[in-house]
Formats: sequence, C-alpha cells, structure tokens
Amino acid sequence: MTRHQMPRIAMLSVHTCPLAALGGKETGGMNVYVRELSRELGRRGFYVDAYTRSQNPEVPHIPDTDLGPTVRVIHVRCGPETPYPKEEIWDYLPQFVEGVRCQIYAQPIRYDVYHSHYWLSGWVAHALQSLYPAPNVHMFHTLGRMKDLVARRPEEREVGHRNYVEGQIMTWADRVVAATPRDKEQMMRLYGADPDRIAVIPAGVDTELFRPVPKEAARAALGMPPDHHLVLFVGRIEPLKGIDTLIEAMAMAFKHREDLRGKVELAIIGGDVSDDPSKMTAEMIRLQTLRHELGVEDLVTFLGKQDQATLPLYYSAAEALVVPSHYESFGMVAVEAMASGTPVIASDVGGLSYIVDDGVTGFLVPDQQPEVLADRLEFLLQVDPLRRAFSRRAVEAAQRYSWSHIADEMIQLYESLGMRIPQLA
Repeated sequence: MTRHQMPRIAMLSVHTCPLAALGGKETGGMNVYVRELSRELGRRGFYVDAYTRSQNPEVPHIPDTDLGPTVRVIHVRCGPETPYPKEEIWDYLPQFVEGVRCQIYAQPIRYDVYHSHYWLSGWVAHALQSLYPAPNVHMFHTLGRMKDLVARRPEEREVGHRNYVEGQIMTWADRVVAATPRDKEQMMRLYGADPDRIAVIPAGVDTELFRPVPKEAARAALGMPPDHHLVLFVGRIEPLKGIDTLIEAMAMAFKHREDLRGKVELAIIGGDVSDDPSKMTAEMIRLQTLRHELGVEDLVTFLGKQDQATLPLYYSAAEALVVPSHYESFGMVAVEAMASGTPVIASDVGGLSYIVDDGVTGFLVPDQQPEVLADRLEFLLQVDPLRRAFSRRAVEAAQRYSWSHIADEMIQLYESLGMRIPQLA
C-alpha cells in the first residue's frame, strides 16, 4: 500500500481539543481518549486529522504536536474563538461542517471513516457523510438521558437538542462504540438502540506514561513531606463528579481521627482556581464554601488543572484515587491511577463497576453515601499491607487497557466497515 493509499481518519472532537490540559471546564477523559487513540493509530500507519473548535485565534490553525508525523490537530472556526459552553455550540455546528469541508476541498483529501466523539460531533459526522460519503464510528462518552437520571437539581439536567440528537445518532452511525457492557445496555434501554450496531471497546491508558514511580521519589518531586499521605481526585469540577460527597467523607473521617490532621491531605485536580470568585464556576464556589462550612480547609486543597505529564507523579504519590461520580460511562482516571499502582475507591456506577475489582484493586462504594466512603478511606489509610496488595494487583489489571490493545480492537471495527488496513513492516 503506497503513501497515498494509506487510510485516512477524520477524528471529530468539536467541543474539546485533544491538546488541552486535563481538568479544564470542558476537558477530561474524552480529550485524552481522542489524543491517545489518534497517536496510536498514527503509529500503525494511519493518517489522522483530529478536527476541533478553535478557541484562541492566536493558536495556529494546524499547530505542531508530538502526536506523530501522520497525525494533525486542525482547529476550525465554530462560533466565538474563546472558551465557550458546549451547550451553546449547537447553533454554530454548520460553520464547523463548512470548515471541515473547506479543508477537504483544499487538500484535496478523502476520508475512509469519520470517527466522532460526543453528540455534537455525531451531528457533524452525519452532515459530512451527505457531502463526502464514508462510514461513521461514533462514541458518546456520556449519555444525556443517563445524566438526567442522576441529576439532583433542575440545573443539572440536559437542555436543548442533546437527548433527541443522541437518539438520531444511534440510527445514523454505522457503528456506536460503548465503553462497557453497561454502557451498551443503557443505550438500548434509554434510546432503543440496535444492539447489533454497538461495539463494546473500552477506553485505554498510556502504560508507558502511567506506571509506578517510587512513592518517596514522587512525593519529593512534588515537594511533599515523605510522611505525608495524599488522597487524590482528578477530573472536571461539575456536580456529576460527586466531589461534595468526597469532601463530606473527609470531614467524617477526620472527625473520628483527629490525630491524622496534618498528615493527610485531599488534593483536587481540575477546574480553574482563582482568588476572584467571579472567575470561578458555580460548582467550584459551592465546593469551596462546603469545605469552609465543614471546617476542612486544612485538609482539602484545590490544585486546578494540571498537565498530563505531571499526573503520574500525583498518582504515584497518592495512597488512593477517589472517583465519587454519580455517573461515568467509563472512568479513565481510574485506569490511569491503577496503571500507576494506586488503589482506587470509586462509586459503584457505570464503567467504574467494571474497572475497579472490589476488594482486589480497590473498593466500590454506594453512590452518594459519604459515611461508607469515609469508612473505606480510613481503613485503606491505616492498613499498609492492603494498600500494597491493591497497588500490585491494580498495575496488573490496568495492562489490558493499554492503547495498543484498544487500537487493535478499533482497527478491527474499521476493517469490518470496509477499510483497507495497512500492513506495517
């Protein structure tokens, strides 16, 4: 197969850039997924163009990246070139389609598959198919109707076109990728999706980046005292993540064990930290207020978003990663922590129920029950042999999620839709 015959993939990620730092308002596991899958496919001989919305006119249209010589990130005009709520991007999607069309026409190039992520990109893929036919593989990452089911306040429910369009994408896409069997079941139950059109392929983890670092070395690199115990949260700052439950659990745990004050800290990675409340989201303000009301300001630290390259040090320095989400279709940070040798305490919901082996690699706890979470935290912090056993097993379990394995499964899916696959020497 010649250079010009190499398969081309349009990786569509409208609302979040695969190059963005983890933990921003619209960044999380999905942009890591798009970046790492694109990088791995590039290693296999594919040409990948990852299209995303331009959020800064100063950033080059096609910036230099370290994703490989056959992988490009292409920024497309779609509404204001500033960070923008994803809920308000819908009206600008035709502009995004036109931007991709102009890129295709100018090259000219032909894509062998549109691989879309999140419902906004699924709509874009369907529009592009009518202009330049090619199969569409779609991954939702989260489902609007599932978010509505776990919403605790009216403002947490989905508004606008999302739920309807997700139902349409279930019929438009040639294949839908579910991260777990439970994710597939939810698509079938809530949207009436055809099970034969759904492939179950989990998300992956970079096992070269995320690997155990000696705890003492990791703590020293982060400027932490060697006897300091770190509990970690990594993710977006939004109600769905259940961070309030974690802060309440910390307060309960230290009510029982005041002797641990000064020795244990909860570090929350994600969001934008500012001394100016006007620059913080409503959820960040709510969580910081809760921290003050519970009297745990000395135990809970907000670190803001962190570069992906720094995360392995935090994971390795931590005694546990806590993922208290009310809903996760997968839970990529849990796999990253496990690959780093860090036990995980997670809500028994969605993909987390499949990732965390209760009593083997960590603990599963009922959602929104801070007293149970506090009990598990106390227990894990006190029993060193158990933490070491969880750590060892977590590393072993995470290996099946390497991007190499995930790419193998994705390529088989592409091939089932008629793509010719390059044979590398």
